[in-house]
Amino acid sequence: MTFTLAIVGRPNVGKSTLFNRLVGKRLALVDDQPGVTRDLREGDARLFDLRFTVIDTAGLEDVTDDSLQGRMRRLTERAVDMADICLFLIDGRAGVTPTDRVFAEILRRKGARVVLGVNKAEGSAGDAGALEAWELGLGEPVRLSAEHGEGLDDLYHLLRPLAEGFAEAAAQDAPEVDVDVPEDSEDEGEAPQISAAKPLQVAVIGRPNAGKSTLVNRILGQDRMLTGPEAGITRDAISVRTEWFGTPLRIWDTAGMRKKAKVTEKLEKLSVADGLRAVRFAEVVVVLLDAAIPFETQDLRIADYAETEGRAVVVAVNKWDLEDDKQDKLAELKEMFERLLPQLRGAPLVTVSAKTGRGMDRLHAAILKAHAVWNRRISTAKLNQWLGAMTEAHPPPAPGGHRIKLRYITQAKTRPPGFVIKCSRPDELPESYKRYLVNGLRADFDMPGTPIRIFLRGQGDENPYKDRKFHTPSRLRKHMDGKAGKPGKER
Repeated sequence: MTFTLAIVGRPNVGKSTLFNRLVGKRLALVDDQPGVTRDLREGDARLFDLRFTVIDTAGLEDVTDDSLQGRMRRLTERAVDMADICLFLIDGRAGVTPTDRVFAEILRRKGARVVLGVNKAEGSAGDAGALEAWELGLGEPVRLSAEHGEGLDDLYHLLRPLAEGFAEAAAQDAPEVDVDVPEDSEDEGEAPQISAAKPLQVAVIGRPNAGKSTLVNRILGQDRMLTGPEAGITRDAISVRTEWFGTPLRIWDTAGMRKKAKVTEKLEKLSVADGLRAVRFAEVVVVLLDAAIPFETQDLRIADYAETEGRAVVVAVNKWDLEDDKQDKLAELKEMFERLLPQLRGAPLVTVSAKTGRGMDRLHAAILKAHAVWNRRISTAKLNQWLGAMTEAHPPPAPGGHRIKLRYITQAKTRPPGFVIKCSRPDELPESYKRYLVNGLRADFDMPGTPIRIFLRGQGDENPYKDRKFHTPSRLRKHMDGKAGKPGKER
């Protein structure tokens, strides 16, 4: 998905019909009665070779009070702010209305990137509306018929150059992950240099009201993010460049993530999805906990998501200034961490106070160490010496009386570290023995907390004679034919 497209416009101009056309399913309810859509609906769209996220919005009404229509309008305006491109639809048969003019001006003031679409413009009935659309000052209108699928090729040609621009920007922002290491490499290398051109990318995630925006403001040294005692103030995943203790940094503040069953508001669903996307753009993820209620179920899911995405993880416990018995509380936190997040064993656990600034130096050091470990490379010779010691101390199991043999190990990837082990019967090696190897790698090569991937490869996976062709001499072929005899006769 390279960009997000929000379809906006008056009620009953065909927004939901076009949404269904783009996602290829009847996800949105469609009816001739205006105002059927009241919430935001998000879907995965496909337009020829373009893949993007499309948002169906409620019809825009010229209302600003707290009525249902007013709330629907605010929700739609928020979707405009979050989207990369807005497709502003008007009805080609009805022409440009005063309400269309009002919303065109709103889109201009917001500085949104707008594509103007004239729907229901099939045949000559839409000619007048298509010509009238020019007066909105939003560029060349594209004639569409969402009902019949007409004009989608014109829409594609308008979106294509915009999509390429977003793809380039995303490629520049996205960290380099799953970096291949030459097999049998003895070069242990160094972590990529952090610079202003390639800053360290950090995402701060956690439950609502854990203090994420306050922490980001403390790192930035200014009140850039809106904060307050209410949970759920932050809506967008906002990234800011800064320099922190001399380290060039790009940091994402994200919306709080609650249990899925409790996320009922459509806007919150978009905000959480935005936060999950921020994790994919990060190299190090700071999972922020509230010291009063640490390691709730949702905290564990958030930390596990960051580990599953293969990002370096630092666990920070905020509001530490409110704790009285700090020593006992710290011992309790460490015990809970080891017990509840074994997949992140050894990951840095740092206590901080975003409000007072205490512990920020320790958090900075933990982030740098996690980033260095995430980039760790180990020579093949050291790995195979280690593998020999590990299998000698605890031999692999012997299912069916035949012991599994681990013959060779090499590092195949970094960011996060990934290792290939060549062995007999890889499908029969139990998960418990893989965990034993992962924990050994963490302990013996000082890789605490970072995700470690182990790939098992059978001994016969690489056939040295695979691409070689053999020629049977004619004399041998005759000899073999003679030995075979004729069918049906004894030899």
